[in-house]
Amino acid sequence: MIKKILMLVGLLCGISVAGVAQKYRTAAGVRLESDRFGVTLQQKLHDRGTLEAIAAVGSREYSATGLYEWHFPLLGERFNYYLGAGAHIGNLKDSGVFTGGDVILGIEYKVNGLPFLLSADVKPAFHIHHEDWIQLSSGVSVRYVLVKEKKEKKRLWPFGRQNDKNNRKRDDKPGVLDIFKKQEN
Repeated sequence: MIKKILMLVGLLCGISVAGVAQKYRTAAGVRLESDRFGVTLQQKLHDRGTLEAIAAVGSREYSATGLYEWHFPLLGERFNYYLGAGAHIGNLKDSGVFTGGDVILGIEYKVNGLPFLLSADVKPAFHIHHEDWIQLSSGVSVRYVLVKEKKEKKRLWPFGRQNDKNNRKRDDKPGVLDIFKKQEN
C-alpha cells in the first residue's frame, strides 16, 4: 500500500508545474492516523515553505512534532505535494519521555470555493528512548483555512504601475528632461 502511494506521488512529482504552491497563510485542523488522533497547525513562511505543528495522542503515548515542509504544485495551484523534516518529543506511558526525528511526504488539495485543505501523507519517524526505534505512520488531515492568501489586485493598465502612487519608487537619477529644470546653486 505504501509503495503504491509513493509511486503515485513520484509520478505526480514528474508532471509538476511552476507556480505558487499554497493558497493560504494559516490553517488548522485534525489529523487522523491508524492508532492516534491529533491536531495540526500549518503556517506559510514563504512561497514554497510552511511550518507545521502536530500534537498527537495515542492509547499509550502523546507527542508534539514540528516540521518544515517544502510545497510543489501539481496540476495547478490548489493541488500540490510536499516533503519535509523535523523533530518530535513525547511521553510513553511505561518508559517516560522520548525524542526523535521525522520526515514527511504527502499530497495536499485546497478545496475550490471552500476554506478547507485535505491532505494525506506518510511520516516515518525514528525514536530515542522509545520501545520502537522506527515507526512508519500515515495520516489524513482536514484543515480549516484561518488566514487566506492575499490576492493581488488586477490593474487596468497592463504595462507596469502607471498611476499607482503607493508603488511608485522615487528615482533620484537625473532624466533626459531634467536639463530644462531650474537648478538651485
